[in-house]
Amino acid sequence: MKDLNSSRFLAYQLAKRDISAQYRQSYLGLVWAFLTPIATAAIWILLNNTGTVNVTDTGIPYPAFAFIGTLLWSIIVDSINAPLQNTNSSRSILTKINFPKEGIILSGVFKLWFNTLVKIVIMVAFILIFEIDLGLGLLLFPVAILAGTIIGTTIGLFITPIGMLYKDVGRLITFGLRFLMFATPVVYAVPQQSGLLKTIMELNPLTPIISTGRNLAVGLPLDYLLYFIILLIVSIPLFLIGLIFYRISIPIFVERLSS
Repeated sequence: MKDLNSSRFLAYQLAKRDISAQYRQSYLGLVWAFLTPIATAAIWILLNNTGTVNVTDTGIPYPAFAFIGTLLWSIIVDSINAPLQNTNSSRSILTKINFPKEGIILSGVFKLWFNTLVKIVIMVAFILIFEIDLGLGLLLFPVAILAGTIIGTTIGLFITPIGMLYKDVGRLITFGLRFLMFATPVVYAVPQQSGLLKTIMELNPLTPIISTGRNLAVGLPLDYLLYFIILLIVSIPLFLIGLIFYRISIPIFVERLSS
């Protein structure tokens, strides 16, 4: 925890460098920060409007439902991928400079929150365009973002050391997340009728993050609030264990790089 705190300045500088490099030579600039959730939501909106896919009642206009869901999903996915991506991009300095490795993880969180801030602006625009009442629950929406960040980063911390040794791990995670999206209420609600899909979605630990975050944003009842609270409480010690695992394994990896 001491190293995590002392690495804040380093993490900020790394994040600032990466964000600047990301948008410096980009004509569209910040548009890329929210283009993915908009594009994903647009596909499902088109499928729903043309009748290709019939989505059950979501309680709010479907475009807003789909966009908020894909926004939250992108936060979770980016949180899972960030530790491995940032550690891989820091290979050169890992072998040359001795610094708190927690700064690499923290820089990924800073970049994620920066991109998320831009997406939230678009999300509020969706809510206003479709005349959804802005409730007090919107003020608690950052809690859902924090939960998604902690849980995603925790998963990423355990994956990173193995992914640094075997590139197949990163590809497998990307491949698996594409399928997991369809078992999570990202672009459609949890089915009302009992069945295998409903059981899987209700057991899926990512469901309460997506559902609770979206319902907070638009003022719908919090169906998975207890599950969400339990998940958040459990994820905090798991995050600390993941940091320890990362802290122990990275020096071993650096030694292998140097040899």
